[in-house]
Amino acid sequence: MNKTILNVFLADDDSDDRTFFSDALREIPIQTKISEFNNGVDLMAELLSGNANKPDVIFLDLKMPMMDGFECLADIRDLDQYTDTPVIIYSTSFHPKEITRLSEMGASLYLQKPSSYNQLKTLLHKCLRYVNNTEGTKIDKEFVISI
Repeated sequence: MNKTILNVFLADDDSDDRTFFSDALREIPIQTKISEFNNGVDLMAELLSGNANKPDVIFLDLKMPMMDGFECLADIRDLDQYTDTPVIIYSTSFHPKEITRLSEMGASLYLQKPSSYNQLKTLLHKCLRYVNNTEGTKIDKEFVISI
C-alpha cells in the first residue's frame, strides 16, 4: 500500500479509549487521518453512505452497545468494497476462542488494549507498519499483536 496518509477508522464506545488511541496515533511516525465512531451502527452507516473516503484500516472494539464488534466485522466482510480492508480488533478482552473466531471471520489482526500509553504507541506503529508496509520489507504477520 505505502500511502502517504493512512485513513484510519476507529469504532469504540469508550470516549477515553478513543482519546487515548487518537493521541497515541498522532505521535507515531506514520501520518494518519482518523475518523472516530462510538458504536458499530455509526461506523456501518458511514461505510454504507458512500460519502466516506474508504478507510485504509478499521480498528474495531468488540464490546459495544447496539452492534458489537463481531456483528460489525461480519457486516464489513459482507461488503464487496471492504473485503480487503484490514480490520484490526482492538479490545480489552482476550479469550482464545473469541480470537480464533475473529480470525476465521476475517479480522486481520487482534490488538489487546495495553495498559500504558507508550505500549499503545508501539503497538499502533507495529499495526500500521503491517497495514502500510512503510519499511519496504515484509513484516511477519502474527494475528495477535503484543509487546
